[in-house]
Amino acid sequence: MLTLTSVLPTLNPSECNDSTDLTACPQLQFQAIVFYFSLYLVAFAQGGHRPCVQAFGADQFDENKPEDCKARSSFFNWWNFGVFATILVTNLALNYIQDNIEDKNPFAKIRKACATLISSWQQTSFATPKNGAKEALLPRASQHTKKHPHYSHEHERINGVGQVKEAKGLLQLFPIWATCLTSAVAAAQSSTLFTKQASTLDRRIGTNFQVPPAALLSFIRITVIVFIPVYDRVIVPIARYFTGLPTGITMLQRIGTGMFFSMITMMVAALIEMKRLETARDFGLVDMPNVAIPMSMWWLLPPHVLDGITFVFVFVGLQEFFYDQVPGEMRSLGLALYASVIGTGELLSGFLISVIDKVRGSRGQSWFSDNLNHAHLDYFYWLLAGISSIQLGLYLCAARSYVYKKKIPIAV
Repeated sequence: MLTLTSVLPTLNPSECNDSTDLTACPQLQFQAIVFYFSLYLVAFAQGGHRPCVQAFGADQFDENKPEDCKARSSFFNWWNFGVFATILVTNLALNYIQDNIEDKNPFAKIRKACATLISSWQQTSFATPKNGAKEALLPRASQHTKKHPHYSHEHERINGVGQVKEAKGLLQLFPIWATCLTSAVAAAQSSTLFTKQASTLDRRIGTNFQVPPAALLSFIRITVIVFIPVYDRVIVPIARYFTGLPTGITMLQRIGTGMFFSMITMMVAALIEMKRLETARDFGLVDMPNVAIPMSMWWLLPPHVLDGITFVFVFVGLQEFFYDQVPGEMRSLGLALYASVIGTGELLSGFLISVIDKVRGSRGQSWFSDNLNHAHLDYFYWLLAGISSIQLGLYLCAARSYVYKKKIPIAV
């Protein structure tokens, strides 16, 4: 559908003369409806696909065996390694296609991505009937048991007790879910405000090449790709030697460590923004938003690297935690809970920015002015750092009182 919005003549009307008034151009209005519906459809599809496919992979390990517990923990690390490596490679390839082969057509990446998805769907369809991997299925009662005169009553009683236990287990996860939202809010800044900051800095490499502002996001992916092997092959074995745990440290300890890095990321980002504003003032560029500030874009590299490290600790840890701690029949739902942390955090980020902008803008002192030299993103970053520190304290209280679903096996 996204491809159709870019190729069908009826959805790309020239008679509207690039009008932005949707009511004055019914064709443009229809195009916008199709475009946004397509984006929501992508979100809907990914909400069903991602949790299930990751749960399917983790289901291949026997949780009752220490060696399999160790391997399953590594599975979540290497799963994300593969995902981020793929994102990095495909983005670089699609950017090259757009800039050099498709005459900078803004829809080139959409068309190529559509063709790739169709191809991968066909391969999956052919492979599925031949797949012999293990799936976690609900146990079925035998016919002999069903014929027992007291089966119905006993079955209902057991089901009722089990459902109450599952509900309590899910409620126990809520404090962990809620206290991790601030890390998702902080992570949302990399693709929004960090990128906007980069657009104001000196992005030249050599004399002719200028790095696109969004290209700095690649360093988050590179950090994840580099740090996951370090974590899985160096940090975990060292920690395992001292703790005897297959995962080196517990899942909650891993998440808490990442939340600390998230707080540090916001502090570093605030300090860098203060330096950027100071440089703009020193060179008299406060009222010249279209002039690059004589400050290298590489100043923004540390928060991007810290953001990647935060992901490896917090979000990979959350994947394993929610998968492991929900009932066996609800593991795809557990991974959906992890995804909801990111989605809810991004919504909260947008809401927080809107509220602050409205309150401060009414006083003529918006933190998010279109001219970033008049803005105060550093105040926003300090605010997030403060909220993160409070959330980290609440998280530690929740983690200390949390009781794992089952005893963590000791590594052999």
